[in-house]
Formats: sequence, structure tokens, C-alpha cells
Amino acid sequence: MKRSNAIAAIDIGSTKVTALVADVNEYGETRVLGVGVAPASGLSRGVIDNIQSARSAVAMAVEKAEQSCGMRILSAVAGISGGHLSSQNNRGIVAIPDRTRPITVEDRERAVEVAGQISIPTNRQIIHIIPRGYWIEGSDAASDPVGMYGARLDAEAHIVTGAVSAVQNLTKCVEGAGVQLDEIVLGSLASALGALAGEEREQGVAAVDIGGSDTAICVYEDGAVAHTATLPLGGAHLTQDLARLLRCPWESAERLKCEHGSALAGAEPAGAAEEVEVRAFGTNAEKRVAVSHVADILQARTEEILEMVAIELKRAGYLDRLAAGLVLTGGASQLRGIADLAELRLGLPARTGAPRGCAGLTEIVATPAYATAVGLARHALRESAPFHQPATARQREGEAAFPKILNRLAAFGRAFIPQ
Repeated sequence: MKRSNAIAAIDIGSTKVTALVADVNEYGETRVLGVGVAPASGLSRGVIDNIQSARSAVAMAVEKAEQSCGMRILSAVAGISGGHLSSQNNRGIVAIPDRTRPITVEDRERAVEVAGQISIPTNRQIIHIIPRGYWIEGSDAASDPVGMYGARLDAEAHIVTGAVSAVQNLTKCVEGAGVQLDEIVLGSLASALGALAGEEREQGVAAVDIGGSDTAICVYEDGAVAHTATLPLGGAHLTQDLARLLRCPWESAERLKCEHGSALAGAEPAGAAEEVEVRAFGTNAEKRVAVSHVADILQARTEEILEMVAIELKRAGYLDRLAAGLVLTGGASQLRGIADLAELRLGLPARTGAPRGCAGLTEIVATPAYATAVGLARHALRESAPFHQPATARQREGEAAFPKILNRLAAFGRAFIPQ
């Protein structure tokens, strides 16, 4: 990168690969500097099954992002998804040997480390250990125990694991495209970071990312990640239903879904055409299809996806604890009427979640399809300490350091001048 405060994020989805370059502006917002999008290839059900094809797609997206921002992408964070992912919550307990001293950062990290010590098979690895909360003496909750007193510190963590082979394939794919992989981030967590508001995370919310081949769920409660899961249905199944029932090519079904589709019958805008032409198989190159029939097909599959989401939330014990309801992200969440259908079938508040708090190129990334990419960038920026400072503060630091640099150079030069 030419700018030291810029980072890159790569979202490898089932239908598209997005490379995004961003930094933080003076207002603390994520500023998008460049975006590159390429059709996905070499993936099946969210997992890489052809490294050569996937690598070419990543390289194409990275090249487009470099052209968009005018910078060279050397390293990036990447999102991971798929049915191989699993998660659980675990608690760790550590003793504070000296009650007369306050709890330190090292004590807090030690408690989280103990909470993250779980037994997993050799073919799986830990991807995330996310702190959920802390308790002093086992009962007094603390959002941050550092500086407080107690003889015992409990920490609870949300632990995400994935298949070693999937992680290795993702790493090989990104690095094969000429980009160093800095970190792998759970895709549903990135979507939540991109689309959720702080109040929603505090009150309880489920970010539901309806991707191409699967649907990822990330539940927040009391401001912390409480549950994550992946369901085996996504937007591609909606297109597949249209292609089979209307007997038309995949491209025609996808275009029909995006341009005239609706998740709720009767949600079509006023004045919309009652019938549309669709390219079909057979002797008749074109045939007319009722828009209401398209909505009926899409509604049936969308209801199945939402029902699976409700079953998963109920199984995990969060269905009745989400005051903020659902925030729908991902490309399929742009289907007209899907939020209304979610409220109708699940009895929870629902909205469509585009990236929040984002500046620069907003006309490109302002849709829910880019929530994961923006969330990946936000995660990388948040984890990098220098990026927490506003640009003006970094500029003041640079101005203060400049005279010191000149003084050092002058002293170095004087050492070679004869006295």
C-alpha cells in the first residue's frame, strides 16, 4: 500500500469476489478508497473446491481494486464461510494471586486464554476466540475488569472453529493471487460489523447474511457475540427454483429474480407490469410469465430459509430474546418485501441492513451485498492500533516528529565535517 493507514479486505462469496481498500477518515468513519468485483469461480457451498479458478477470481478482483484506488495491495484480511464452521461458548477462571493490586490487562488476557482452551479434533482449528463478558468473584459482572479488585476473574468467550483443509485452501488461494493473508475473519461476524448499529447489538439482534449458497447467522446479546451458525440455503436456491419451475436458463432466472422478483406476493410496486418476457428453453425462445407467479415461487423458498433461521435461533435459545429482531444482509436480502415477510412469519422486527458509517464510494457499496466486505475492512481497521487515531491526530504527530528528524540528520552530517 502507498498509504500506511489503508487496509485491504477480500470477501470470497459464492457468487462474487469483492476486494475492498479502506482507511479511517477524520470523523472515525470507514472510508472506502477502492472496490474491485469479479464473478466467483471454484467455490461450492461457500468452500473452495478448485484453487486455480478461485485464485483467478481473487486476482481479478484485487487487480480491479488496485486500479480503482491507485494503490498496490500487498496484504489483506479475508472472510471465511461454509457449513464446516461451528461455534460454542466456554468459560475460563483464573486466580488473582495478590488481592491488594488491581486486575491487569495480562490477567484479563489470561482469563480469555483459559476460556479458549477447548478440545477439538485434529482436523479442525480455532479461528476466533471472542470475549463475551467478565465476572469478578464469579458474580459481579464487568464490561472491562482492568483496574478493579478481586481474587478471581471469570471470562466467557465465543469460540469459532473450522476445518483445517478449508482454512489452508483459503490461504493458498489468496496468497496464490499475490496477496499476503493477514487474518481470516468469520464472514457472518464481518456482516454484523458492517450492518448493525450499536443499540441493536446491546438490545439483542441477529444479523442474517443470506449469501449465494448459504445463510450465516450472527447473534449479539448485551453488546457481545452470543451465537453463530451457518444454514445450507441461500439466494442461489431461489434462482434454481425459478429456473426449474419456469424451465428457463440460469441467467434468465437470475435476471428475473433481481429485476422483477419479490419475496412477498403483492409487494410489487404500483404500476409494475403484470407479465414479463423470459428467455426459455425449447422452440419458443421467449415466453411470458406472470410476476405474481414469480413472487409465489420466491416466497415459498424464502419462507423456508426464514423458518430455518427461526429454528436455529430457537434451538440456541435466542428467538424470544432479540429485542432488535433481525437485520438481513447479503445479496438475496435485497429481494423486495423480504423484511416484511420476516416480520410476518417470525413475529420479530426486521430490516434490510446496508453498510453503516461508511464514506467514500458509497454509491457502490451502499447495498447489503457489500456488508461483509465493509465489515471485514472495519474489523481490520479496529484491530490496528494506529488506525484508531483520527487523521488530524496522526498529522499532528507527524508534524511534531519532523523537527526531530531534521535535528538528527543535521547531527549526522556534522559528524563528517572536519573540525
